[in-house]
Amino acid sequence: MPSLKEIKGRIASVNSTRKITSAMKMVASSKLHHAQVAIENMLPYEEMLEHILKTFLASDAELRSTFLQERPVKRVALIVYSSNSSLCGGFNANVIKEMQKTLDQYEHLGKDNIIVYPIGRKVAEKVTKLGFKSAGNFVALADKPNVDGCISIAQELGAMYAKGEVDRVEMIYHHFKSAGSQILTHKTFLPIDIESELNADKERDLTSNVATREAVEYLRNRDRQQAAKERQAAKPLNDNYIVEPDLHSVLNKLVPKLAHLMLYTALLDSVASEHAARMVAMQTATDNADELLRDLNLQYNKSRQQAITNELLDIVGGSQN
Repeated sequence: MPSLKEIKGRIASVNSTRKITSAMKMVASSKLHHAQVAIENMLPYEEMLEHILKTFLASDAELRSTFLQERPVKRVALIVYSSNSSLCGGFNANVIKEMQKTLDQYEHLGKDNIIVYPIGRKVAEKVTKLGFKSAGNFVALADKPNVDGCISIAQELGAMYAKGEVDRVEMIYHHFKSAGSQILTHKTFLPIDIESELNADKERDLTSNVATREAVEYLRNRDRQQAAKERQAAKPLNDNYIVEPDLHSVLNKLVPKLAHLMLYTALLDSVASEHAARMVAMQTATDNADELLRDLNLQYNKSRQQAITNELLDIVGGSQN
């Protein structure tokens, strides 16, 4: 049985760890709020672009953009989003696992025909360890998301796709639905399937940092009810656009903008998911520390009471002798 001094030392150690995890949880919660605001600020642009593209699609135009053309896959590029730091539960492990699974699927192409855009230090280190070709250093983009960096990557990949240097580009990231729910997503970036992209799951809760199971279930049911009401109130698109110089030229400008938006949205989703995962992980660690402290305090009190009892027995025994 450990001594009182050893138990007291463990209590002090657990208390110190609890202070760290509690502080990290608060920092992650603050960063999550900023990430949610960034997503909320991006949504009006996303909704307007989606509205215009859906309107053009409804006009039965024949889309002939370079970014929409399917072809045999001989060279592949992967855009993988992770974090620069740890202590966020299984966030990075899930992304890396999905990336390895995808790399195994394209193993027959050879490592020279696979290029990875690692956005985040954790996935960049894994790509280097596996010996695959990395497209560059995007660590800063994972720390400070900005649309210019996403536009640069989208333009580079678009040029490579147009020249035939890559035949397919895929994305792996976490889609942020709420503080308690981040969905690992694997989808095709190029060629763009406009209809599937516009109908993709965009459900998000940007108002709450609560991550309990009951709260997540409540928010999910609320969002479903709101979506059902919106579907009932939806009106057909009847915008009468005057397009200059012609519809195909405008679409050839809008489709690359959709590509930029896909990258930027995935980046914001990934950053928000990272902070949410870290917040949940630190909350779990804090709760475990509280439980451990209760057990240690109980053990300490029992040991102290036993020590006092032994001393009293010694005193009584000595007085009788």
